[in-house]
Amino acid sequence: MLIFEDKQLLSTTQDLHLKRILAVEDIDSSEIDNSKNIKRHAVNDTNRRVSVEDKRIINCKTDVNQLVPFKYKWAWDKYLSACANHWMPQEINMSRDVALWKDPHGLTEDERRLIKRNLGFFVTADSLAANNIVLGTYRHITNPECRQYLLRQAFEEAIHTHAYQYIVESLGLDEGEIFNAYHEIASIRDKDEFLIPFIDVLTDPQFKTGTLETDQQLLKSLIVFACIMEGLFFYVGFTQILALGRQNKMTGAAEQYQYILRDESMHCNFGIDVINQIKMENPNLWTKDFRNEINELMKQAVELEYRYAEDTLPRGVLGMNAPMFKEYLRYIANRRCQQIGLDSLYLGAQNPFPWMSEMIDLKKEKNFFETRVTEYQTGGALNWD
Repeated sequence: MLIFEDKQLLSTTQDLHLKRILAVEDIDSSEIDNSKNIKRHAVNDTNRRVSVEDKRIINCKTDVNQLVPFKYKWAWDKYLSACANHWMPQEINMSRDVALWKDPHGLTEDERRLIKRNLGFFVTADSLAANNIVLGTYRHITNPECRQYLLRQAFEEAIHTHAYQYIVESLGLDEGEIFNAYHEIASIRDKDEFLIPFIDVLTDPQFKTGTLETDQQLLKSLIVFACIMEGLFFYVGFTQILALGRQNKMTGAAEQYQYILRDESMHCNFGIDVINQIKMENPNLWTKDFRNEINELMKQAVELEYRYAEDTLPRGVLGMNAPMFKEYLRYIANRRCQQIGLDSLYLGAQNPFPWMSEMIDLKKEKNFFETRVTEYQTGGALNWD
């Protein structure tokens, strides 16, 4: 006699037919009901599949665990590019930097001050950025391909913090002095205190998006971190260390800074793509009052970064001085405003460091909404000519 161990999967007709022909035991009516329920659940499970049309950057109700189908291919492409750019600090030879630092005549006092002030900001800046991603931004972005990039970005922030620690350790600097600069040096502390309230908003366990007010708070924080922190606050420091590298000084540190600049440029452009996508999907957020608030934050950030430039460059060094950075910061601020659909704040601002444009290129850097992401290649020696 045939034995059917899972009669719940048989249709009612089949069960009755088998009962007559094979003399199976009586069929319980509850088993027939269960069979119908299983089929009904199978249909419902199919209906739960994620469709591209249902995906959104914020306030999405679909399953965030399903990576595909992609809606924002630019986010996935950036993730792949970031993985291709992988590097680690200890791959960079610091022996020439160490020898130069130990040589009493190798660097001027102004150059040494510049390096220590620079590291004093950066050793904690990327930790702030990582905390903002992991504890805040990630849980409010409801798109899986964007989350995939954010995970990679958080890892890169850890690599950057590692790089600054590696430079500090290699040069034998006073770790207490460098790592506490964000408490003890006013120009550094002021920048961090500008950023912290925007971190606190997103990391607050009670904060949830879904209203005009909270969605604008999220959008504002994203703009602050993409366009101001990574898109403005890093550029005085990057320019100073890369200028040393161009003069064949601190080349190991400068090489790491260029890799970091490459990463941060992509972070900035990813953030701008997210901002623009949120604007497209939620045009009600982009009010006149909101735009005015962003303009004021940008102006405040330019002043804070300029004060940092004055502190790191009390006198001219490496062919640079603080007033040159005021012009440069205004130039960058205009660029960031244009990228998110705001008017330029500083008419006529020019780039006094054209060689920086050759490295990042601010004129040619692309985000998805302009044309395409700038592509980089992994590894290989960096050219300082």
